[in-house]
Order: sequence, then structure tokens, then C-alpha cells
Amino acid sequence: MTPDTAVHAVRSIDATLTVRRPDGSPCADTEVLVEQTRHEFAFGNIGFDFVGLANQEQGAGRENVFGGADPAAAGRLEELFLDVFNTATLPFYWAGFEPAEGRPDTARLQAAARWFRDRGVAVKGHPLVWHTLAPDWLREHTDAEVEEIVRARVRREVSSFAGLVDTWDAINEVVIMPVFSNEERQNAITRLCRRIGRIPTIRLAFEEAHGTDPATTLVLNDFNLGTAYECLIEGVLEAGVQVDAIGLQSHMHQGYWGEERTQEVCDRFARYGLPLHWTETTLVAGDLMPAEIVDLNDHQVDEWPSTPAGEQRQAEDVVRHYRTLLAHPAVQAVTYWGITDQGAWLGAPAGLVRADGTPKPAYDALRGLVKEEWWLAPTRLRTDGEGRVAVRGWAGDYAVSAAGGTASWQLRADAPTAVVTLP
Repeated sequence: MTPDTAVHAVRSIDATLTVRRPDGSPCADTEVLVEQTRHEFAFGNIGFDFVGLANQEQGAGRENVFGGADPAAAGRLEELFLDVFNTATLPFYWAGFEPAEGRPDTARLQAAARWFRDRGVAVKGHPLVWHTLAPDWLREHTDAEVEEIVRARVRREVSSFAGLVDTWDAINEVVIMPVFSNEERQNAITRLCRRIGRIPTIRLAFEEAHGTDPATTLVLNDFNLGTAYECLIEGVLEAGVQVDAIGLQSHMHQGYWGEERTQEVCDRFARYGLPLHWTETTLVAGDLMPAEIVDLNDHQVDEWPSTPAGEQRQAEDVVRHYRTLLAHPAVQAVTYWGITDQGAWLGAPAGLVRADGTPKPAYDALRGLVKEEWWLAPTRLRTDGEGRVAVRGWAGDYAVSAAGGTASWQLRADAPTAVVTLP
């Protein structure tokens, strides 16, 4: 089975829709217009670029860690983002979110979350607990104080963003957390994790978050996709920690992994019976980072431009990667890490849009999958004598119109039949 046919086999759904008039009678032998309005699958991107725009900031605005355009440039990206992506990841890096103790950037991030929600985009927060970018002021506290402050931080953010943020990376990169070293300064989160252990640190994050908002989806996220992460997941689940999804990072600055490796990673982590979220995906549109680089942060270059050959390769790799991921039934979400090259992580030309705001071939290729190949365009169908019509489409939100009225409905794999009543 080819990757494209595999996606259709896994993701498309045969459904029966019954359409009724306002009085409850069937719309028999009637032409209806069925159209998709939103994917259930989470096609995500970072929303860092839009924080300043959502807050009506002027000029360059505040620095966006790990990527972000200025508000003026973000305005030109809005339509491009909304045309493809239905999920946005917002930055909750603690050092930037609360640079001074007791003064979190809550209102600004709430405005950004509302901006996305008002446009039909689900919001994810990243991350609640992470050793990198822990605030400097935290290391001045005692061990006992650090633990309580971390617990309070998790409760505060989850509570403040309940109803706005649906999903959180509850804790990030725990495999390396207790052994992480920074020559410039000690790290209080690393200190905490080293003292109490990886699994208790994970339990802390998940239990505080779930206790604050049981409805939120919590992800255990890591870049380590080897046996160390597998052992950690097994230990966490055996300890009874409620993990809602497993997060897998795939920053492919050194080149696309290929279908075989991607499939193998999906299979290994799917065996835990949890949804897989590919939380951070990048593919560069310029020269590839040298293979000998172990830590991607160590690759420092004065300039890293997109190239015509690189852009074509990126487009082909994006299609191959997304086809492979959506062909796997355990994959529930994919977040591409950057809409634009402007302010991109590591200065890499990994965005789907050039710094000047023009889409790259990769953007067009991904849009072609999300909104054309994997999308039910407006389709005219005729009901039978009972008002029923067969629909084959992708899980998500739909509208059906007939006789001057329009109703919404959801197509889901676990509910292949639906009844809608026109207004």
C-alpha cells in the first residue's frame, strides 16, 4: 500500500447522514450541499509570531524565544496560517513568561489565546515544566521552595488558561533533565529533578495540572526517541501517572529521516496505547546541518538562507513526512515548528514561508494535502426517501445545507451515523 492510499485507508470515514426539516420530517429526495469546515486531526504550528499582533503591539515588540515575526510581519502571515493550521502552540517558557518573580505575562498570553480561539484555532501551551529557560530568580530559592513554586506555577497557568488552552506539554525533555548542565549558571529545575528523580518530577507536573483542570490534555514531550525515553514512559505508566499523549520531537535540520525510520518510531511509541503527538517538526529549505553535529544548538553560522534546491527538497520531504505520519493510526497531532523564516529557531530556513512573507513550495505542498487531498470540498448530493445520504470524508466539522437552511455536524470514526435538523 502506498503512503497516499494508506492515509485514505486510515483517515477517511464512510458515514450516513440523515437530514431533517425543522418539523422533524425527513428531507426526502432533496439535493443537499455538504462541505467540510475543520479537521479533527490537529494540524499545528507555533503561534509565537502572533502574540504581538494579538496584543496590538507596535514595532518590533518583545523578543519571541525560539521563533517569531514582528507584529507587522505577523499581520501578513495571518491568512497563510489560518488557511492550513487549526492548532497553535503558544510560548510559556518560564524565564520569558515570568522574568521577575510574581509578575507573569498572563494577560498578554491570554489575549493571544483568545485571538486564536476567536478564529477557530485550538491552543496548546508549551511547556509547563522545563529545565531550559527556567528563570534565574528560581535558583535563589531552597530545594523545598523550588518544588512548591513549580507546583504553584503549574496550577496557576492551567487555571488561568482553562477554557483557552486545550493541551499542554506538561513537562519537556525529562530524559536529559537531571543531568543537564549549564556552565554559566545552575538550573533550579535540574536541581529539583536530580533530587527527587525523573518520575516524581513528571508526577508533580501531571498531577498538579490534572488536579487543576481534569479536562485538559497533558503531553509528555521529549526529543530523545531512543530506549531511554521508552524506559521512562514505561516507568511513568507503571507508577500510575495519567499521561494523555506521548510527544515526539523531530527537528530534522540534518535532513529528512525517511519513511522507514519515521514509521519505526511511530510503531515503538504506539505500543503504549496512547495517542502520539509529533510536537516539533522542522525540515530546512537550505543547506543541511553537518551530520557530525550532535547538539543542534552548536551549529552557529553567520547566514543560513533558503535556496531554490533546498526549497524543492523541503517541499518533497514535507509531503513524505506528513503522509507517513497520517498513515499511522496512533498519530493524533503534528505541529510544524515555524510558519516563517523570520526569527526562526537557530536561524534555520525551516519556515514554510520566506522572511519576506512569500510562501515556499513546502507551504503550497502542505496546503495541498490539508485543504485539498485530505479535505471534502463542497459537494452536492441527493438524499434518499428517508432523507439519508452517504458521505465519505475526513474526521472533523461539516456543514450541510438544503432548502435555505444550514446545519453543522461532526464526522467521527466512532459515530459513522448522524442526524441533523435544518433550522
